[in-house]
Amino acid sequence: MDRLSFANPVFATFAVSAALMILLGIATAWLTVIQMMRFKGGFRAPEDLKKTPLNPNPVPDQTAPNEPVERYRRIMQNHLENLPFFLVIGLLFVVTDPSLALAQWLLFGYVVSRVLHFLAYASAQVHEVRATFWTIGSLILITMCIIVLQSGWAAAQL
Repeated sequence: MDRLSFANPVFATFAVSAALMILLGIATAWLTVIQMMRFKGGFRAPEDLKKTPLNPNPVPDQTAPNEPVERYRRIMQNHLENLPFFLVIGLLFVVTDPSLALAQWLLFGYVVSRVLHFLAYASAQVHEVRATFWTIGSLILITMCIIVLQSGWAAAQL
């Protein structure tokens, strides 16, 4: 069986997990835009102050930081700092041919940790709450890295 095929349930698990993480990132981008429109602020570029059908009454402070908008920008930054690691190591992890149960625990566990991190950040929970969910996801990534290193080391006979 080809490991990088939907016939492989481990790859299918990774594909579902990866798609969910990408959708979370895309949803966060849309939530940022929604906050910008809702609060009519938090715009970034000077040209955003021009009168348009979506901004019929621009005001100079629309490019000033707006906390509800900035919160989602920080969440997006956190996604951009973390999700690429998951996408790369997750794919390499699939190639190690782990058991389906282990793959589901790690891959879906990562998804759950990131969704909970997102919810904690979006609802302004204290740092310790966010850090707990981030730590769980980070430990999952480290676990997958160790498994990939062990498999690669053994295959390369280093």
